[in-house]
Amino acid sequence: MIIAIDGPAGAGKSTVAKTIAKKLGFLYIDTGAMYRALTLKAIEEGVSSGDTARLIALAANTQIILRNNPDGSLVVFLDGRDVSRLIREPRITQVVSDIARIREVREVMLALQRDLGRKQDAVLDGRDIGTVVFPDADKKFYIDAQFKERVSRRYKELVALGQEVTFEEVDADLKNRDTIDSTRAVAPLKKADDAICVDTTDMTIEEVVATVLKEIKLSGRV
Repeated sequence: MIIAIDGPAGAGKSTVAKTIAKKLGFLYIDTGAMYRALTLKAIEEGVSSGDTARLIALAANTQIILRNNPDGSLVVFLDGRDVSRLIREPRITQVVSDIARIREVREVMLALQRDLGRKQDAVLDGRDIGTVVFPDADKKFYIDAQFKERVSRRYKELVALGQEVTFEEVDADLKNRDTIDSTRAVAPLKKADDAICVDTTDMTIEEVVATVLKEIKLSGRV
């Protein structure tokens, strides 16, 4: 069974997807983490986000492995190295959308995501899961929230990770990412026609998870 969860940054989709996967015993696949891992490698090797040719070659020669811990947390391995914390740094956030919009890079990642998802029951979250990666997913959800609430959540998340950022910086970053993700020519962020939309602005994570689980169980697949 494939469960697709899409939505903009800060809406809570990763936390929801991670929790759903843990409760159902499914593999959790954070597609955004995969692009972040590639972005980290590009930065470390001095490859500019504008050097399309080198980025495509880099993507084709990079190993990214995702593993779920018993507590539901995700471990990201880049060429055998655990980069789970490094990929959440602001320097990655500032560049990842520019790299993720390159068609050939997305094609490499798309093949990897589909391969992972087809090996076992999985929950995938991202921006084009229900529209491009798995348009035939068994259940699709679009997780959203009002912009200021998304900024607040992302700010608290980064502070909890020990990063020194201001609310204003996070606000500007999310505005930029929203623009890039929704207007890019390749696989833009959008709600799949058959996705169930969940506005999480005034909901707790527990309430969102309960809502999504109810919809999944109503399908009779779990």
